[in-house]
This record gives sequence, C-alpha cells and structure tokens, in this order.
Amino acid sequence: MTEDTAATTAVPGQRDPAAPDRETAQDHVTVGMPAEGAYLSVLRTATAGLAARLDFTLDEIEDLRIAVDEACAMLLAQAIPGTTLECAFDLGEEEMTITVSVTAAEPRIPAKDTFAWTVLSALAGTVDSRLGADDQVSIVLRKRREAVSSGPGAFGASG
Repeated sequence: MTEDTAATTAVPGQRDPAAPDRETAQDHVTVGMPAEGAYLSVLRTATAGLAARLDFTLDEIEDLRIAVDEACAMLLAQAIPGTTLECAFDLGEEEMTITVSVTAAEPRIPAKDTFAWTVLSALAGTVDSRLGADDQVSIVLRKRREAVSSGPGAFGASG
C-alpha cells in the first residue's frame, strides 16, 4: 500500500443526512483509508488537529485521540481485509462528532458491556454504535468541549 491509497476529503456545507446534529455542524471532514492498523496514526493526527481547531483542551484532544484509536481497533477486528475504514468528523460550535465505519463480513454491534466500551465512554462522552447498509458497522463518538472560563487568570486555571 502507498500513501496514494489513503484519501481525505473536506466538503464544506455538505453533510451526511444521517449525521447527528447536522444543523449545528459547521464543517464535515471525511478521511478514508485501508482498513489496516498501520494507518491509525493518520486518524489520530487528524483527530488532534480538528479538535485543536475547535479549541478543545490538551486533555480533551488526547482523550479523543485515544478514543478514535480504540474505536478503530474494535471495528478493525471485524473489517473485511482490503476494504476501507472511513472516519467522518462533524465539527460543531461546542462539540465534535466522530463516526468510524468499516465493512464487515458478519457485521455485529460491538458489545457495550466490555472494558473497551467503558473506556470509550469515559474518553469520548457519548458513544453509540449502529449497523448500516452494505454490511457497514459504525461507532459514533460525541465529545462536547469543556466550558472555558474567560477573563483574567483563565490561563492555567485548570489543573
């Protein structure tokens, strides 16, 4: 595989009709790449960059990076080799919704009573999963930005 096999598209103003909170989303970014663990660093970097753009804190950015990595690991276990892993980012004023999807031979919703699901929920805030058309399995992560205090002394106030 070469870098040419990974595709990234940003389509301002055009969103998936099934995407959550599409009325409040400002931008929609989709990253598609081979469904292989070797490419997950690309998604972690994209997640961090987009979260930083929304002024998420460093801790929130790291939580999202780990959550995306964990969601991908859960889905790659059932992905058909040679297919595409797709990650859609919906960027709103106060939150980011990330939908990770793969095509599976025998699609099944990830179990919600596992340690991995508990970790996802703790890191991302709201986590859901769904089965879609054409044997698609998706995990949806939604993270709201922490309330940021403004005014004197706001820098370094958390910690």
